[in-house]
Amino acid sequence: MKIISLISKLLIVIGILVCSQNIHSQTTNIAVIDSTNIAVLDSTNIAVIDSTAFEPKRLKFGVGFGLNFVGGTNISLSPNLMYSLSDKVAIGAGIQGSYSGIKDLQNTTTFGGNLLTQFNPSKRILTLLEFVLLNVSTKTESPTGQSTRSYWDSALFLGAGINITDKIAIGAKYNLLYKEDESVYTSPILPFVNISF
Repeated sequence: MKIISLISKLLIVIGILVCSQNIHSQTTNIAVIDSTNIAVLDSTNIAVIDSTAFEPKRLKFGVGFGLNFVGGTNISLSPNLMYSLSDKVAIGAGIQGSYSGIKDLQNTTTFGGNLLTQFNPSKRILTLLEFVLLNVSTKTESPTGQSTRSYWDSALFLGAGINITDKIAIGAKYNLLYKEDESVYTSPILPFVNISF
């Protein structure tokens, strides 16, 4: 038993010595950044790293959603993929689903796709142009009974907003193709929140 205890203590001491051999050494790293490269210097090595490795991702996943309670209820969810052409311009596409309702009169569900272009004139300001094509299913209540209707509707939104952070934007968009009696939307103006990852 004494031999096993002595061997286990010896192994623990050797393990501590092996793991702690670099604890007392000091390493100083200095990063030098210029317009094209980053150089990392330490006491024994100099490494030059290409700065393009630190560019932000060009492809981003985003989720837009909107709520509107003017003249009824309008809730929409729009996941999309955006590709940054530059620091200021991005294009993308996605799918969109929504629910619109006017209590005891009409309920509408939609599903379709959208094409989207965003332009950031400054870091904080966002503008967008979005085309949406939706399959609409409407259920209408009337004194004579209930009727259902299914059709295709399109919208062309022009919008603006504020980038609260690099990943969150809020704003409003206006439907240029809005027709009061024909559009699936309850209002030509829709507020939006867009979150990107």
